[in-house]
Amino acid sequence: MTKRSMRQMYLDMLEGIEPDFLLQYSYGRNPYSQRDPLVMGYGPSVVRSREKGKDIWGVSYVANREAGFASLPEPGNFILDDITKWRDVIKAPDISGVDWEQMAKKDMEMAANFGMDRTKSAVTYGIHMGYFQTLMAFMGFVEGLCAIQEEPEEVYALFDYLCSFYESVTEKCIDYYKPDIIQLTDDIAAFAMPFVSPDQYRTLIKPFQERDAKFGNDRGLPIAMHCCGKCDMFVEDWVGFGVRYWDPPQTSNDLVAVQKKFGNRIILEGCFDILGELISESCTEEAFKDAVRQAIDTYSKDAIFVFNHWLFGDPDNELFNQRNRWMTEVVEDYGLHCYGGRG
Repeated sequence: MTKRSMRQMYLDMLEGIEPDFLLQYSYGRNPYSQRDPLVMGYGPSVVRSREKGKDIWGVSYVANREAGFASLPEPGNFILDDITKWRDVIKAPDISGVDWEQMAKKDMEMAANFGMDRTKSAVTYGIHMGYFQTLMAFMGFVEGLCAIQEEPEEVYALFDYLCSFYESVTEKCIDYYKPDIIQLTDDIAAFAMPFVSPDQYRTLIKPFQERDAKFGNDRGLPIAMHCCGKCDMFVEDWVGFGVRYWDPPQTSNDLVAVQKKFGNRIILEGCFDILGELISESCTEEAFKDAVRQAIDTYSKDAIFVFNHWLFGDPDNELFNQRNRWMTEVVEDYGLHCYGGRG
């Protein structure tokens, strides 16, 4: 029997076909694994580049070592303080002169230089970082949440403007990138609860996610959703417009219930959190690995899942590196007999 690639196993899950072993999602190449990355993502550089630390809308981003050099909107330096004035501030860039075919070629060449092999890893096309997140980047959380509550019509109009711009980008270049999966992103929840009510989500955010998903649905491509935090109340909405993968479903959600209700209609890519004793310096290797094994046992019962939790932080902090290594060791040892290896 021909050995399946990580890409093929990942896509076969959509048909309910178990992988040969438990797969791990690690947001790129896992330094503790010899396996090919499960997925690799890219999007058009014309909307992803940050000149002098600013994105295409003018938001300044900063990074630090403690956060693993992940960049976030610069605190206290937001570009919009009144949602009713967004038309004066938020201006989509002129993309009329872009050579889409040439840009896609260069983007894919750069990805290949970083080790992407689309015959081995599934390719995701990411459109943007999300409507809620973009609003928070423009206004900050205090003003952004107040805008959603006080001026929902203006928020809707802004999201419609953003969506129309991103649609114009995607319709130009999606066929040049030829992705396996369309990636949607929007962190609309904290660990304990969502930032928006179900009604606010369905009124202000879902209509535009559906429009983004249409590019995949029209081409028969599965949709992936990145959403952190407590958001299981939105899963039925996601499944309704084509979402087949969800990362990273955190343990504040009732993930067993989600699996029992939806089965393999949505593949969970997470189901583990390093919290409490697991993040403490006193946690032993065996106790940590036991917790990983328990998560694998729990979430491999009712549906296919992909293990995912990755600690981001100071790259010189051995506590983080140690736990990422321990997770990988368990997944690649204990996980050998989770699916295809069960006989």
